[in-house]
Amino acid sequence: MPHNPQKSPVFLFLQGPHGPFFNGLGRMLRAAGADVWRVGFNAGDRAFWFHPRSFIPFRGTLEQWPDRFSQLLDDRIVTDIVLYGDTRPIHAKAIEIAKRRGITVHVFEEGYMRPYWVTYERGGSNGNSRLMDMSISDMQSALELSDMEAPLPPAHWGDMRQHVFYGALYHWFVMFRNGDYRNFRPHRDLPVTKEFLLYLERLLLMPFHAVSRRIETMRIRLGGFPYHLALLQLEHDSSFRMHSPFATMTDFLAEIVEGFASGAPRHHHLVVKAHPLEDGRVPLRQEVRRLARLHGVQDRVHYVRGGKLAQLLNDARTAVTVNSTAGQQVLWRGIPLKVFGRAVYAKPEFVSNQGLQAFFAAASRPDNRAYKDYRRFLLETSQVSGGFYSSRGRRRLMRHVVDMMLSPDDPYEALRTGSAAPRQQLQVVT
Repeated sequence: MPHNPQKSPVFLFLQGPHGPFFNGLGRMLRAAGADVWRVGFNAGDRAFWFHPRSFIPFRGTLEQWPDRFSQLLDDRIVTDIVLYGDTRPIHAKAIEIAKRRGITVHVFEEGYMRPYWVTYERGGSNGNSRLMDMSISDMQSALELSDMEAPLPPAHWGDMRQHVFYGALYHWFVMFRNGDYRNFRPHRDLPVTKEFLLYLERLLLMPFHAVSRRIETMRIRLGGFPYHLALLQLEHDSSFRMHSPFATMTDFLAEIVEGFASGAPRHHHLVVKAHPLEDGRVPLRQEVRRLARLHGVQDRVHYVRGGKLAQLLNDARTAVTVNSTAGQQVLWRGIPLKVFGRAVYAKPEFVSNQGLQAFFAAASRPDNRAYKDYRRFLLETSQVSGGFYSSRGRRRLMRHVVDMMLSPDDPYEALRTGSAAPRQQLQVVT
């Protein structure tokens, strides 16, 4: 919805990524002349918002939230709401109310081509994204207005340590400083105390996990056997929970291992790659071993803990996933990919529709030209270079995303109408 040119926009922030990104974004919007407010639902939200006068604590229950949110929209004359992830209950209800009122909904998410970009969309993300209803031909038509070359990712760039650190710090505040927010309930099933301990354990064990991962990866790369990749996700991730046919990651693994055992050539192997933020709340390694023994392929199935995907992808024959954004890295390399859930990249031009056994036996190749057009479309619209967690990533992100938020057009419409601002090319970082 275009902003009234006679009035400054009023942004109401809800929950954001762990860390100071939302605070910096709010500061930049205020510098641009907007009014900015932040609703905090717990002590972790409060700890990372450094503008006390604009902080609005919500201490009520989930049932009381819709009425309080509607009141805030009226009291502050809100024109825009800003949030991270669109499926947690407080956000889903807020989006529903805001859309009924014609209020612009700004949604941030981890990048569809992470870790070098983040996602900025309006109205919804992942399975609720406008991308779900766009065809490749629609994207190709929009690209006729642009001659930008799609940027390559940098050689080194990541903020995993900062991500884990801010996650642990956030949960520490919720665990030890949450006395004023006794009605707060996390959107995940795990108690906050357990979340904090898992983050802390992961932070402390990162060096040991890295050594174990390198050893296992080296064994696979030196093994000389063809292999297929199963790309796991976090079981509590909203994209998996809301847009997946599986209730648990174990359900997904059971189908994959069975399909591999019955369809793949006997000299092929299966590599199960855990999500980089997997924290042990689900015993995935034990489940992989159990399923491999059940189907008689225990000598041909490997489990790799987290880490970067590139080294394993370079030699993979195929990859399967529910709807992980890692599927973008698979397609970028022209590797056959099978997807089980709703994903923004699950287009018929480059995602296999074969049955699982046939896919493991002889996968059809993706249309790489169509994927390149798709990738370029995303990089000119909803994918913004930078990151939420490192200071360098936040600086880079802020240079572009504030102007995108202040634009009357959403990122996809801006490209179609020719009003999109030029994007800065990613540079190789050494």
